[in-house]
Amino acid sequence: MGGSNGFSHGCMITFPEESPFPNMPVDGPDRRFMAMPAYLGGKFNMAGAKWYGSNVENKANGLPRSILMLTLNDKHTGAPVAHMSANVLSAYRTGAIPGVGVKHLAVEDAKVVGIVGPGVMGKTALASFVAVRPSIDTVKIKGRGQKSLDVFIEFVKKELPSIKNIEVVDTIEAAVRDCDVVCLATSATVGNLDEYPFIDEAWIKAGAVIACPASARFDEDFVVNRARTVVDCYKLYEAWSEEYPYPTFHSIPIPACFNMDLLHEGKIEKSDIHDLGDILMGTLPARRNDEEIILYSVGGMPVEDVAWGTMVYRNALEKGIGTKLNLWETPHLA
Repeated sequence: MGGSNGFSHGCMITFPEESPFPNMPVDGPDRRFMAMPAYLGGKFNMAGAKWYGSNVENKANGLPRSILMLTLNDKHTGAPVAHMSANVLSAYRTGAIPGVGVKHLAVEDAKVVGIVGPGVMGKTALASFVAVRPSIDTVKIKGRGQKSLDVFIEFVKKELPSIKNIEVVDTIEAAVRDCDVVCLATSATVGNLDEYPFIDEAWIKAGAVIACPASARFDEDFVVNRARTVVDCYKLYEAWSEEYPYPTFHSIPIPACFNMDLLHEGKIEKSDIHDLGDILMGTLPARRNDEEIILYSVGGMPVEDVAWGTMVYRNALEKGIGTKLNLWETPHLA
């Protein structure tokens, strides 16, 4: 991926609170542009980049908050080989990675899931949880508005019929208590820690997995002394701590960035942050005991977008889907 260590999430353009230029956007919730380049070898053997613009005000106009595209490139020449809409691709990637964690980290007979933030990430994450733990039969939902709750409930009834019990709750505490798996997928104002959803240790069921693909906050003593921290890729957070120096958690609200700040302060060791890759390879155990609580941070990596995009591209070629575009007859200024 990008960055000095090859593991950067991407390069982001944000805007000032005020601008002297009349046409320049100003800062707002989730208002940004971002490029996420990557190369992935193995059976994929493809370079590419996801690019998107984001503005929370899009929702008022019936548009997704983020509008995404993915371009795949020939690894040798750099020429584009495919250009595709990436909203669905990105949504399922974002939900699938929490599912990979739950597959390996959650108790085998998980039944109850708590969802804080019933948006796109909440839907696809829940779908991935059900795929790897078919024993799940109950979901508790904490949302901010009735419309998002109604849409989420409709999704569950239509797409996940194995879930028999759907409970709407009013507090984060209620969404967390008695759950085997919890997904925190709600946005907050970056830098305002009071807005980051707070989870009290006392609310968490022994043995639970808390999947965090978005902002979340936990008590320091709990994080340092009792919780187990697992991340989708340690070097991703290492890159963030270089790009957004201490306190990184004020800029990137994913919980593992709080761990990186604790590491900076000397309160934990690097070995206290466990990489999911080491668990997948068998270097670290998936679960160390039935009682441990696992905080699983998901930052999202463009190599995953390139992987999924490559599969979509190859399926499209095989099925004759898509429109072939002419890059040039003869390259000018070659």
